Amino acid sequence: MKLIVDSGSTKTSWRLQLESGAPFPIETIGVNPVRDDAEAVHQVIITAARSFEREMPLMQHEDFTASSVTEIYFYGAGCVPPYADVVRHSLSEAFPMAKSFVESDMLGAARALCGHSEGIACIMGTGSNSCLYDGERIVKNVSPLGWILGDEGSGAVLGRLFVGEVLKRQFHKSLCTSFLKYHNLTQADIIDRVYRQPQPNRFLASLVPYISRVQDDREVRPFLLREFRRFFKRNVQAYDRPDLPVNFVGGVAAAFEGILREAAEKEKLTFGIIEKSPIDKIYQYHCG
Repeated sequence: MKLIVDSGSTKTSWRLQLESGAPFPIETIGVNPVRDDAEAVHQVIITAARSFEREMPLMQHEDFTASSVTEIYFYGAGCVPPYADVVRHSLSEAFPMAKSFVESDMLGAARALCGHSEGIACIMGTGSNSCLYDGERIVKNVSPLGWILGDEGSGAVLGRLFVGEVLKRQFHKSLCTSFLKYHNLTQADIIDRVYRQPQPNRFLASLVPYISRVQDDREVRPFLLREFRRFFKRNVQAYDRPDLPVNFVGGVAAAFEGILREAAEKEKLTFGIIEKSPIDKIYQYHCG
C-alpha cells in the first residue's frame, strides 16, 4: 500500500492507495517541521495513522493496520534538511513497515503541475515559492525568504500589505470601512493579532477571501497586479526561461487567476495551469 501526503502549514492531505487503485482520503491540520517541534509533528502523523485504522474498515470494509503501508511519499512545507528527519522519524514510528520518502512541498507542486516534463512550478497559498523543474527534480530555486522578507504574492503578504493600506487610509474610505466591518476588526485588534498573537502569517492570510471579493475594485486591482508582477520579477524572471510555462498550485493563485495571468503577460511570460490543491495530481504521479 502506498500513502501519498501533501502537507502545508495549515492543512495536510493524505491519500492511501486501496487495492482497487482508488485513493482513500483524510485531512489533518498542517505540519511544518521548521515551525513545529518534534512532538507536534509526531501528534499530527499519529493522528493520521489512527484515523486510517478507524475509518478504513467502516468505509471500505477492508481490514487495515498502519503496518499495511509499505511506501510513503510525503511532500511538506519545511521538509528540507535537517528538518525533514523529524518527519521521517515520526512516519517510521506511525507506519513501521513503510519506506518513507520525505521531500519539500515545492517538489510535490512541481511533480503535480509538470509531471515528467520540464517547467516552472510555483506555490501561491499562505506562503509562496517557485522552482525550475527538469521533469524529475528541482534544478534551481529562488529562496522564498518567508512572509517578512519575501513570499511575494502569498496570502500572508497580500494580507499584510492590504491591511497596512487600510489602516493608513490609502484605499478609498468606503473600502476601508467595509473591510473592518466585514471582519469585525479594529486597529487595536489587528495590531494585537499581528504583533502579540502566535502565527500572524495565518491571520494575515485569512484576510484573502475579502480581498478576493473586492479584487475588481478600482484601487484593489492595481494593487494586486503590482504585487503579482513583483512575484514574477523577484522569483520567476531569475530562471531566464521565458520559453517554459509558469504553473501554480494554491488557493491564492486560484482566487486571483485573471489578475495573475495579466501580470504574467505584462512580464512577457507564458502562463500554464493552476491547481488549487496538488494532492490528486501528486497521487497520479506515484500511483497512476
